Amino acid sequence: MINVKSVMMGCFAMMLSACASMGDGDTAQKQRAILDMKNEVLTQLYSTKPDTRAQIAAAPGYAVFSNANVNLLFVSAGTGYGVVHDNTAGQNTYMNMAEGGVGLGVGVKDYRIVMVFHSKAAMDKFVTSGWTFGGNADAAAKAANKGRSVEGEAYYGDVTVYTFTQSGLALQATVKGSKFWKDKELN
Repeated sequence: MINVKSVMMGCFAMMLSACASMGDGDTAQKQRAILDMKNEVLTQLYSTKPDTRAQIAAAPGYAVFSNANVNLLFVSAGTGYGVVHDNTAGQNTYMNMAEGGVGLGVGVKDYRIVMVFHSKAAMDKFVTSGWTFGGNADAAAKAANKGRSVEGEAYYGDVTVYTFTQSGLALQATVKGSKFWKDKELN
């Protein structure tokens, strides 16, 4: 009989290596991969929420992250990468992320985060500090363009956060912390 925990850990390892990695290549190639991911995610967001295009264009800046997450009963963990774009300066800051939490759930998912900063101070604080803390409850059963997921939109002071699942199977309710930090290699 197959051990469920072993299967989930195997799925976790595959998700983290496939979804939360920029792959091989030099600095320019990795930056290009992140920018390609950003453009794909924004295209997806604009198609489902057309009003976000104007919101992002008017904001001082925004961030887009790709994240792989696993939840095994009482523990949740994930890792990812992304970019913060300063609309005023036209500058990109490449960043990494990791998250951990506790709660009830099971599953593996590959999801995206878009953050819209409504003040320069909020964007600067995010780039220099990077911590967030919050609750999360979601359900997802999605592969490629098939299946369903519950998407989220949240407001944290001067930041609007959109999340959506690319693929995965998960049912979870967790309290988690996320850490975002500058990627020393790519900046």
